[in-house]
Amino acid sequence: MFLQSCFCRIRHTCRSFPIRSLSSSSSFDKVGIIGLGLMGHGICQVAATSGVHSSIVAYESEQRFLDSGKERIEKSIAKLVKKEKMSDEDAEIALNRIIYTTDVSALSEVEFVVEAVIENLDLKQKLYQNIGQICKPEAIFASNTSSLSISEMAAFSGRPEKFVGVHFFNPVQLMKLVEVIRTEQTDPDVFEKAYGWVSDIGKVPVSCGDTPGFIVNRLLVPALAQAMLMVDRNDATVHDIDVSLQLGAGHPMGPLHLADYIGLDTCLFILEGWVEKYPNEPAFAIPVCLKELVGAGNLGRKTGKGFYHWDGDKRGTPVET
Repeated sequence: MFLQSCFCRIRHTCRSFPIRSLSSSSSFDKVGIIGLGLMGHGICQVAATSGVHSSIVAYESEQRFLDSGKERIEKSIAKLVKKEKMSDEDAEIALNRIIYTTDVSALSEVEFVVEAVIENLDLKQKLYQNIGQICKPEAIFASNTSSLSISEMAAFSGRPEKFVGVHFFNPVQLMKLVEVIRTEQTDPDVFEKAYGWVSDIGKVPVSCGDTPGFIVNRLLVPALAQAMLMVDRNDATVHDIDVSLQLGAGHPMGPLHLADYIGLDTCLFILEGWVEKYPNEPAFAIPVCLKELVGAGNLGRKTGKGFYHWDGDKRGTPVET
């Protein structure tokens, strides 16, 4: 979820969101979504509008977070109706499929659970240990993590053979790709069900093993770091690095522009976690310029200054070094 929304803002095309009638093609009738934040509310919405589930149990531990997620879903669907990309009838059908709750025991009868809580392994450990006791034994668990080990979370759940990753991209409603991650212990039939579910809800699944960052982030984060290492070595300027990737490789924006857009603190968080866990992997390195910028509170777009000056979402000139 960290790295992709900027590409979507540039490249996504408008399309309608017709709701499908309840279909027998889905692997699961009842699904659960844990966490209704940035990613979770989008996953919940897509599941509801897909038409392949009789109900979606949307769980948050606190009422304020549940209310916030519910409001985001309702506003998002209302926009689709206003733009005539969804009918009033279809919107009502989709919204009525969602059961909002702060009672975790409501997940006891779901067949598939997608977890989308914050990237805190201790929090996830407690969560999976809890729902592992609550959900029925045949229920499959899936994490939407973008940076944590699927294998570690699978062990917490007590059902590692029934555990996968389903990494959606932001914004979920628009981005088609979902990385479906298997571990060495994932049952092949379980993986196929999860992979098929992604297709059922209208997304494009790709298969990946439990490697750090999966496919997209594993390729992209080290590429951003390499651009920063070029800045460290004074190999090229920020402007010339970004222009080279735009005009020479057809990228919609350069790597340093992208890093600023994502948030330099986020980039550092990912790299530090990888370097700590995989110290012998040469692709994982922490550039000096990245640490210095974050240490100075210059996080890119969100603070108005990083490799570039920013005015809201509008990028300005490179910062003089």
